[in-house]
Amino acid sequence: MLAHRKLSLVPIHIFLLTRNLNHCLIISGRRLTVKGGHMKRVIFVLVLYLIIVPIKWTTAHASGTEADFFKHADHAQNSRCLPAPVLAAAVPAAVDGESAAHAAVEADHGHGHANLGEVLPLWSCIPFVGMLLSIALFPLLAPEFWHHHFGKVSAFWAATLAVPFLAAFKGLALYEILHIILADYVPFIILLWSLYTVSGGILLRGTLRGTPILNTGILLIGTLLASWMGTTGAAMLLIRPFLRANAHRKNRTFMVVFFIFLVANVGGSLTPLGDPPLFLGFLHGVSFFWTLKILPHMLVVSILLLVIYFLLDTYHYRKEGVKAPDDGVKEPLKLVGTHNFIFLAGIVGSVLMSGIVDWGEVTTLGIHRALQDWVRDGLLIHMGILSMLTTSITIREGNDFTWFPILEVAYLFIGIFITMIPCLLILKAGPKGELAFLIQGVSRPVHYFWVTGALSAFLDNAPTYLTFFNTALGSFFAGMPEAEAVPLLMTEKAVYLQAISTGAVFFGAISYIGNAPNFMVRSIAEEAGTPMPSFFGYILRFSLLFLIPSFVIVTLLFF
Repeated sequence: MLAHRKLSLVPIHIFLLTRNLNHCLIISGRRLTVKGGHMKRVIFVLVLYLIIVPIKWTTAHASGTEADFFKHADHAQNSRCLPAPVLAAAVPAAVDGESAAHAAVEADHGHGHANLGEVLPLWSCIPFVGMLLSIALFPLLAPEFWHHHFGKVSAFWAATLAVPFLAAFKGLALYEILHIILADYVPFIILLWSLYTVSGGILLRGTLRGTPILNTGILLIGTLLASWMGTTGAAMLLIRPFLRANAHRKNRTFMVVFFIFLVANVGGSLTPLGDPPLFLGFLHGVSFFWTLKILPHMLVVSILLLVIYFLLDTYHYRKEGVKAPDDGVKEPLKLVGTHNFIFLAGIVGSVLMSGIVDWGEVTTLGIHRALQDWVRDGLLIHMGILSMLTTSITIREGNDFTWFPILEVAYLFIGIFITMIPCLLILKAGPKGELAFLIQGVSRPVHYFWVTGALSAFLDNAPTYLTFFNTALGSFFAGMPEAEAVPLLMTEKAVYLQAISTGAVFFGAISYIGNAPNFMVRSIAEEAGTPMPSFFGYILRFSLLFLIPSFVIVTLLFF
C-alpha cells in the first residue's frame, strides 16, 4: 500500500497538470486555444473524486481482504501459467462488494483468478453502450453541442460507471479503474500522441494529384508498411498526403474509409509490430515471424478491398469529370522533415524493446507495471518532444497540423476505456461470467474467427485476443504450462490461432473504435474538410457492404 506522504503529492501533480492544460497551445507560430475551460474543471473534479479521495480512503481503511486482492490480482495478471480447466466454484451473483472481495480472493487461493467479472451483471455494460450511442447520435442530432461538449459527455458516462462501481466494490473497483488508466489508457494515448506528433513533422511537397491508380498505390504502400511500423504509424504518416492529393475530388468519403480498412487495420496482420493483439501474442510466446502464416488471409482481404476500391474510385473519377487544377509548372515531389523518420524508428524500436526485455516491475498507485513499459512510454514522449523542437514551423503549417484530433481522441477514449471495464471483466471471467454461453459455444475455428472478431469490433481487441487465446490453450492443452502449450498451439492447432489472430485484427476495421488509428484518421479527415459518415453510417454503408462479405470469403477458404 502507498504511504499517506506519497499520496499527498498526487493532488498537487494533478493541479499543476490541469493548470498547464488551461494555457493556450502554441503550434506553427499560432496560438491554438483549447476550448472548454469548464470541461477541464469538470474533469478535474471527477479526477479528485474518483481517484484521490478513494485512494486515501483505501489507504486508511482497506481491509486485509482488499489488500490481498491487490496482491493476488496482479500476480494473476502477470502469471504465465495456464488457468486450470476447472475453476473454483462460481461466485453467487447476488452479493455485495465486500462479499465479492472475499469470494474473489478465495477463488484466487484455489485454482481460479480474482475477477469481478464473475459477479458483474450484463447491465453493468449500459454506460459503455451509452458512450457508443453518444458518439453515434450526437454528431447527427446535435452537432454544435457535440463539437463543444464531447468531453463533458465522455466525463458523464465515465462517472455514470465509476461512481456506482466504486460504491459497490470500493477498493476492488478502484483497482480496476486505476489499472485500465495506468496500464491501458496512458500507454495508448502516449503512443498515439508520439506518432501523431512525429508524422506531422514529415511533409510531402510537390504536385500530387489523386487518380484511381495513384490512390490505389498509396493504399497498397500503406498496407505493406503497416505490419512493420504499426497500423497507427503507417496511418499517421500517409493520411495527410492522401487527403491533399485528393483535395480537388468531390467524393472523398469512401477513400478515407478504405484507408481505414487497409492501412489502419488489415495491413497490420503480418508481424507483432502491426497490431496490439499480435504484440500481446508475442509476449505470451508466439514467435515473431509465426504471424506470416496468416499472409494468405491478409492477401485475400487486401486484394479484394483494393480491387473494390479501384473500381469505386474509377467510377467516381469518371462521373465527377473533375480535372486536377492546373497550377502551372508541376513541382517535383520532395519529402521534407525527413529527420523525423529517425524518431519514427525510435518509436517502433521502443515498442519492440518493451516486449523483449524484462527489467522487473514498478508499483504506481497499487498497480504493477513492467519497468520497461514505463521506459518505453518515456522514450515515446521524448521522441515527440524532439520532433517538435527540431522540426521547422513551416513544415507543420504545410501539414495543417493542429492538436484537435489528438485531443478529441484523448477525451473520448478515456470515457470509452472506463465504461468498458465491466465488459472486459465479464469477458475475462470466461465460463464463470455472464458471457459464459458465448465462451462455451466457441469450439471450431470459424467460431473463434467470428466471435473474436465481433467482440474486437467494439471492445479492446487486445484483451479479446488474449481471452480466446487462453480459451484455446485451456481447451486443447489443459493443465500444461504456457511455455509448452503455445508452441503446440502454433503447430498442431495453428488454424485456431490463425482464426483468433485474423479475427482480432481484421474486425478492428468494422467500427471507428475497433482500432486505435480509426478515430484519429476520421478526425484528421474531417478537419481537412472531408465529410465522414456517422458511427452507424460507417458500419451500415461500408463495413457491412464491403468488409463482411470479404470475411465470409476468408471463412470459406480457410476456416
